[in-house]
Amino acid sequence: MNEIQAAKKLEGISAINITPFQEDASIDWKALDANIDFLIENGLEVIVPSGNTGEFYALTIEESIEENRRTAERVNGRAMMVAGVGYSVETAVEMGRTAKKDGCDAIMIHMPIHPYMTEDGVVNYFQRIMEEIDMPAVLYFKNPALSDNVLKRLTHMKQLAGVKYAVNDLPRFAKIVQETPATHGVTWVCGTAEKWAPFFWNAGAKGFTSGLVNLHPRLSFEMLEALQTSDWDSVWNIWYQVVPFEDLRAKNNNGNNVVVIKEAMEALGFPAGKTREPVAPLDEADHNAVLELLEKWGLTKEQFSAVR
Repeated sequence: MNEIQAAKKLEGISAINITPFQEDASIDWKALDANIDFLIENGLEVIVPSGNTGEFYALTIEESIEENRRTAERVNGRAMMVAGVGYSVETAVEMGRTAKKDGCDAIMIHMPIHPYMTEDGVVNYFQRIMEEIDMPAVLYFKNPALSDNVLKRLTHMKQLAGVKYAVNDLPRFAKIVQETPATHGVTWVCGTAEKWAPFFWNAGAKGFTSGLVNLHPRLSFEMLEALQTSDWDSVWNIWYQVVPFEDLRAKNNNGNNVVVIKEAMEALGFPAGKTREPVAPLDEADHNAVLELLEKWGLTKEQFSAVR
């Protein structure tokens, strides 16, 4: 898959799969296969293992590399496989080269987590990784303290297929989209899921990421179709159904992001397992709120298992 094809694929929903864990907190590879099959069988065309919904920073580097490999093997050409990579430049390059060898179609480069960053340094970070791996890449841009000049200096690169923009500043996002030449061929993706997707769409996004698809893909696809056809009555109707779920995920400074999804999946009979530290299980009130939402949506164990 080349960069043009990858950019086109990003004009939709990027499914960020979970990493299921067993009771001893080791990865449940059988459940991961089931999760990937569920996503593909329900129409997802972009699968992103080793993303934040997949608890990237709670995995060892070896686990992340193995998850990328196994996911590529399970996807087997049925969708575009975008492998998450990150940490130091050398580590990200090693992860990316391995993902390329293992049959992944593209990489998603996580934001560097170093406590000290400069604009020039971040540009060099992303540039070196893209050049040394040399395959279609998505930049995960989520640090509001960094200037969008970082992106301006990178969008010309041939390897760059898309930007997953996760800073919820719509004027800022609209400006960088408008100032990026269309000839650069970059697809702009709302990196903060369905709650923010309509706003980013109006500002120039062509796709959005989703953790919700792990349990309720129909709702996500209804939103995508409504956005693509400018059916705004439907967009807002779906938005109101999604917002309570996304608000739960946003609690604790987004600390609930993954655990809400996992506990919802567990309630529906899928062995998602617990989240690893530093995330704890939901408190009773939030857990009950998840159950109430599932009931409101009409999702049941029987319906969920029927599509698996």
